[in-house]
Amino acid sequence: MRRRMSEQRVTGTKPEMELRRLLHAAGLRYRVEYPVLRESSTPDDIAFTKTKLAVMVDGCFWHGCPEHAVPPKHNAEWWAEKLATNAVRDRETNAALEAGGWAVLRLWEHEADQMVLRVSEALESRAPDS
Repeated sequence: MRRRMSEQRVTGTKPEMELRRLLHAAGLRYRVEYPVLRESSTPDDIAFTKTKLAVMVDGCFWHGCPEHAVPPKHNAEWWAEKLATNAVRDRETNAALEAGGWAVLRLWEHEADQMVLRVSEALESRAPDS
């Protein structure tokens, strides 16, 4: 199990890459895997440093999407614990980022058609008044 887990892609996933392409095409510039929290082992997928917006693209399976997550039948107890741990880590990461003055936008991988709009709205709400 450990070997299989270590082979799972953590960054550069298909939904994340699609969002990065769309953001770039829309003229939005960002940092990738920017270590906002120096003590964290999980860098943000996308960071807009000037507005302090951290964007995470969460996989439906790994982060427990209420619409699409299906609990595994094999080794169910282990998976339930693993996925619960992921949810706790997500909440802790959000809290730490927010404590550091960052806004956190979590997007589900299936929201591809809405991602750029949601990021643009979040950036606009974080922009300093002119």
